[in-house]
Amino acid sequence: MVTDPIADFLTRIRNAQLAGHRIVEIPASNLKKRMTEILYEQGYILKYKFEEDNKQGLIKIALKYDPTTKQPAIRALERISRPGLRQYAKPAEIKRVINGLGVAILSTSKGVITDKQAKAENVGGEVLCHIY
Repeated sequence: MVTDPIADFLTRIRNAQLAGHRIVEIPASNLKKRMTEILYEQGYILKYKFEEDNKQGLIKIALKYDPTTKQPAIRALERISRPGLRQYAKPAEIKRVINGLGVAILSTSKGVITDKQAKAENVGGEVLCHIY
């Protein structure tokens, strides 16, 4: 049993990139599905597919690499809020990731959104992770 499903999600993507895999399969949840959609919208992954099975479901993510250097599009995935130490931020306290080049994913009252959307909608929440 996984005690931190978000850390597991990020670690599976990180490990697949280090091994040079094109596709990674992750057990599905609504939170992970929304995080996958954000990764796609921000251009960090090529495509994704949600597959239903008789149990939990599966997310298949096609990872994105630079065609010339073969480097992954995602340089780092960093878990911020953990089960042992939750990190919350008000709209004014949301820090930019690498001076605006990266993305922070937040869980807010308006759903799981990026840091830019949270500032635009003036909502704070739990800072789940940073991606750059």
